[in-house]
Amino acid sequence: MRARELGIEIGRLAPGPLNSISDVPGVRVGHTTLIEGDGPLRVGDGPVRTGVTVIVPHDGDIWREPLFAGCHRLNGNGELTGLEWIRESGLLGGAIGLTNTHSVGVVHDALIAAAARSRGDDEFWSLPVVGETYDGALNDMNGFHVRPEHVEAALAGASSTVAEGGVGGGTGAICHELKGGIGTASRRLDPSMGGWTLGVLVQANYGRRELLRIDGVPVGRAIGRGELPSAWDQLDSVGRGPARSGADGGSIIVIVATDAPLLPHQCARLAQRPALGLGRMGSFASNSSGDLFLAFASGNRGVSAGGGESDLRLTNTVSMVVDGQIDPLFEATVEATEEAIVNALLAAETMTGRDGITAHALPHDRLREVMERYGRLQAHR
Repeated sequence: MRARELGIEIGRLAPGPLNSISDVPGVRVGHTTLIEGDGPLRVGDGPVRTGVTVIVPHDGDIWREPLFAGCHRLNGNGELTGLEWIRESGLLGGAIGLTNTHSVGVVHDALIAAAARSRGDDEFWSLPVVGETYDGALNDMNGFHVRPEHVEAALAGASSTVAEGGVGGGTGAICHELKGGIGTASRRLDPSMGGWTLGVLVQANYGRRELLRIDGVPVGRAIGRGELPSAWDQLDSVGRGPARSGADGGSIIVIVATDAPLLPHQCARLAQRPALGLGRMGSFASNSSGDLFLAFASGNRGVSAGGGESDLRLTNTVSMVVDGQIDPLFEATVEATEEAIVNALLAAETMTGRDGITAHALPHDRLREVMERYGRLQAHR
């Protein structure tokens, strides 16, 4: 079940045919999901509730052909590697990885290894983009269960069909004290607005229950902790952590893709807009939250980073959206971000992890009741 299947329509722009980041031509997503064991936490032995997600940005040689990109930090208690070079050069070179907080290094190394094998270049270097969210409430995060072969499998399995919920890097995610994870959505602009497609993918692992809002409806107040207990309160009950710290903190990684011809500074402007979709959902980007966003644009293909013997050109010829016409892309980003988070919540299934801690799924029937009460439910689709 996704938001529109339930009758929830976010915003006014139309989605693409898949309502996914993969509606942007060439973009593919792969997951490796690791779920093993149950019972008390035994560091190194599990239980395991984690994984890795890989986003392939275009259909060419991703290790040799960069795309224009930009990034934004809403709150920085998190990690999204490679951003300094993106800020400096405006270029994204290669696949993007998402995983848990303590597996960033292995995913980073595995992406470099994949690029090196593909290029066969002894002098090749890479600064890949790898993001993380904390999954230690459900997962044996210090057991380091993500390995290079899991990254390789996610890369090999990348496709236009994007699984959502508790999969890949979002396997152990908790969002608004409910089960969270991976979500995606897209918008296709009318030809009068350029006709471009924009897609968003989130790894959602943030937020307090009472602040959760969906299409403006205070869902978190209606479906409170008395009805569905918070995993963070359970963590406190087994003596593993303070009850509210996880809910107050948490993180979200947002990846925005578009086929519009944007220059790096425009990508950076686009990368600021997920913050507005996140705010609509009820986040205030707390002090201990890692809210990090990246946007890339494939509207200018064949861009050269220069410097190699195989490409000695002095200039690139590029096009750009006129700044005065960029507003529809901003609106699309906000809408798709909000809907992607809702899709993550709706796709996620109840999960029990370490120490018997359970992250409950957002119940579809109760959400339908609440949305209908506020007049925000469209005809069932």
